[in-house]
Amino acid sequence: MIKSIFNRQDLPYHIGIIVDGNRRWAKEKGLPTFAGHQKGAERIEEIVKYARELGIKIITIYAFSTENWKRKEKEVSYLMKLFDTYARNKMEEVHDLGIKIRILGGFQGLPDSLQEILTKLVTLTRSNEKMIVNLALNYGGRDELVRTFQKLLRAKIPEMNITEELININLDTTGLPDPDLIIRTSGEQRLSNFLPWQATYAELYFPKTHWPDFDKKQFDIALEEFQRRQRRMGK
Repeated sequence: MIKSIFNRQDLPYHIGIIVDGNRRWAKEKGLPTFAGHQKGAERIEEIVKYARELGIKIITIYAFSTENWKRKEKEVSYLMKLFDTYARNKMEEVHDLGIKIRILGGFQGLPDSLQEILTKLVTLTRSNEKMIVNLALNYGGRDELVRTFQKLLRAKIPEMNITEELININLDTTGLPDPDLIIRTSGEQRLSNFLPWQATYAELYFPKTHWPDFDKKQFDIALEEFQRRQRRMGK
């Protein structure tokens, strides 16, 4: 068990992470793009386990956006296989760690085989309470809002009954608190369609470190920065 130097009362309850820089990391090291994605997947596993040890309850990983389909077919195919492999190989370990997996995004747009294994993973872990890990796959914030509004229209909700609370409970993140902290690695300072509704009052942190190099020490620095912020929430 890793002992944290932080006051656990002041740690973020929900952290969103935009895992950016896998391809740049690989290019800088003269490696193929796939090597960056593989190292990035290993880093996700490491940081999720560390966050669990620290007592952080929710991690949302922006793993594949609705815009990422525009990448080369070979790279997209590799990523889908990587997600599939990790889900199959890590399923029992994730369950044993008490981690509940949820999927955010257009689930039906994923390959059938990946949908099948993710369904098994979600079903197996649905009663776990130690931690929640949201995997944002084929996710886009605008797409999420469109799907939410379509759902409300199908339900024929009267206009005067549409409230923030009603929208909240029809989002992919239904039942979860909004993120307290959003980290985007690799130096880009934008959210890129990640949780636009939920991120309204999140603290934003943009380290220059590429995701494959974002280790526990870098995560500690992000938490220290979060604890220095004064969150007034509009007050």
